[in-house]
Amino acid sequence: MKELTGIVDTLEERQPYITRKQEKEQVIPLACDNTSLAGAISQRACVYSGARVVLNPVTDAVHLVHGPIGCAGYTWDIRGAKSSGVETNRSSFSTDMKEVDVVFGGEKKLSNAIDELVGIYRPPVVFVYSTCIVGIIGDDLESVCKTASKKHSIPVIPVKSEGFKGNKSDGYKAACDALKQLIKRPEEEKKPGIGTEVNRPKINILGDFNVAGDVWLIKPLFEQMGIEVIVSMTGDSTTESISRAAEADLNLVQCSGSMTYLAKWMQKEFGIPYQTISFFGIEDISIALLKTAEYFGSEEMKKIAEEILEAETNRIMPEISRVRESVKGKKAAIYMGGPAKALTLIKGFAELGMEVVIIGTQTGKKEDYEQISYSVRDGTVIVDDANPLELADLLVKQKADLMVAGVKERFIAYKLGVAFCDFNHDRVVEFEGFDGFVNFAKEVDASINSPVWKAVRQRTLKPESLESEKATVELGQEKATVEEKISEKPHAKKCKGIALKPEFLHSGSDAAVESEV
Repeated sequence: MKELTGIVDTLEERQPYITRKQEKEQVIPLACDNTSLAGAISQRACVYSGARVVLNPVTDAVHLVHGPIGCAGYTWDIRGAKSSGVETNRSSFSTDMKEVDVVFGGEKKLSNAIDELVGIYRPPVVFVYSTCIVGIIGDDLESVCKTASKKHSIPVIPVKSEGFKGNKSDGYKAACDALKQLIKRPEEEKKPGIGTEVNRPKINILGDFNVAGDVWLIKPLFEQMGIEVIVSMTGDSTTESISRAAEADLNLVQCSGSMTYLAKWMQKEFGIPYQTISFFGIEDISIALLKTAEYFGSEEMKKIAEEILEAETNRIMPEISRVRESVKGKKAAIYMGGPAKALTLIKGFAELGMEVVIIGTQTGKKEDYEQISYSVRDGTVIVDDANPLELADLLVKQKADLMVAGVKERFIAYKLGVAFCDFNHDRVVEFEGFDGFVNFAKEVDASINSPVWKAVRQRTLKPESLESEKATVELGQEKATVEEKISEKPHAKKCKGIALKPEFLHSGSDAAVESEV
């Protein structure tokens, strides 16, 4: 196989998707934003999955998947988003298409399913997701939804999310197109005097999905500043709150990959500007609050924001300092769905005194990776749409102490004896805001410094290898290499040519446990 980068052993077609940090002003030589390579088993999800993760947190909606049962099962409760009210979104519904539906069409089955669900749940909106098979057989989703909408006098919105149409980013756009249909134009024009009693400042938070209750730690900060948060899209949102989104004076976009498309549309359609922010880590929270205060031009609001930042920072710093001393100098690997979280994690780890040695995303674009490249240290590996073998090889070669990613990557880290922190949908603890950053720091500390890793490393090696190492130390001899051990075996010549790659898969190798975790 021809080596193009030499960073990891992988498919030749995948080599352009892996590179290292570039100097500023240099174009990063990284392929990205393409359809996943067939057969590479990458971690990137399909169009349907992208649409579902954005829309699923709408709490009072019925989410109906028109397709085989597997699609609905795969994305059931996918966001881990919490609700302060109704939880209709926690139920997953499917038309459960079978072979007969593929042959004769599934439109009648879909129509009956909508009628049944509306009769049982009385939802204010129904989202109907199309899947690969629907796109192939040509069911007229729009016609069925239009008829059902007239029949039940509620929005029944088709989400055009056939999996083969592109990648996860295209699913984000499909979800935003669906949300557009719920946003109503304000009946009255905004009154002059932003910040007065007549017109209290209003914002929307776009791209916060209230995972583990994140947004509940952020809203009070803005309320203290005298700002009303109309809706968080889509975490803990309702059909009614989304419909009021056009009343806002400003959109704050946290997950830029999923919501910038909608923010740009709202700017064009309603004249609402947007700012890209993050609520993770002390630095980014501070920037978010101060930028918002500056936009509204209120000195009083800015003063309140500064007081909040000073008080909250002083409150959490003792615990952050304790954790920093415990994890300082450790190496982190980041693999996120979108680039926004990856970038904010770089700052978060810097605040904990840690170094990022691997960083990758599923949906990053060229400009995102350029920004990432400028933000990390020399030698950091940058990867797009990685597959499990690539991630595993990188964890070993870069000697990572911790991997921060989603649940799919958890087992890659654990099998290698590397600490892990879930930053995505399946976590149960808030990571946003000041208390959220303390939670994150504690979890990083607990995972890296868990005594379990010593036991894992011992079990990775064969018992005879441990005895051999012990004897070598006692005799004061140099540690024998894996190759020397193999060469002493009578069958070594037979096995020499069939060693598996990457290195951590060698039967007698201790490469998987060289990193000090």
